[in-house]
Amino acid sequence: MTDAAPRTQTERRAATRAALIEAARPLFAERGYAHVGTEEIVRAAGVTRGALYHHFDGKDGLFTAVFEAVEAELLTRIAAHAETVGAASPLATLHVGIDAMLDAALDPGLAQIVLIDAPAVLGWQAWREIGWRYGMGMIESVLAAAMEIGELPPRPARPLAHVLLGALDEATLYVARAEDQQAARADMAQTMSALLDGLRA
Repeated sequence: MTDAAPRTQTERRAATRAALIEAARPLFAERGYAHVGTEEIVRAAGVTRGALYHHFDGKDGLFTAVFEAVEAELLTRIAAHAETVGAASPLATLHVGIDAMLDAALDPGLAQIVLIDAPAVLGWQAWREIGWRYGMGMIESVLAAAMEIGELPPRPARPLAHVLLGALDEATLYVARAEDQQAARADMAQTMSALLDGLRA
């Protein structure tokens, strides 16, 4: 039996980068960006401080990578949930996706990273650009599919996707910052459902 081949430099770099993201994510989620130091992150990751600055532009750059990882994971989770519940049509898929996003807003760690810290750390414009990079394409394609089968009247899909994603961003922020999150989530579920159903006209 032979020993496994040693990892290449590219593989070692990828592993170090992944270790930093994996270590930083729960710290940012639990305590927030402002209350987590770089020394704590590199200690949890088992790497040097130099490794952090080699892979990222300091704590801000690492936080951006964590935010992108969370956004990608959330998109995957929503798509998997829509498949699991067996959404029967494109519009039903949108309803399921919106429900999943509103549920995600109830997760304190996710809300801390995506809805509270990301706009402050990255700036509003960068926060929107990253969030929209992950959600815009999916929403636009589902809207186009709904129009193709006659579930929605034909309209330009991209501007409509912008409106829906903007409304969903505000809905999740509303839920995450509400004193009574469950009541806020129920109210926003009704509001977003009415908004979607109104597109049939």
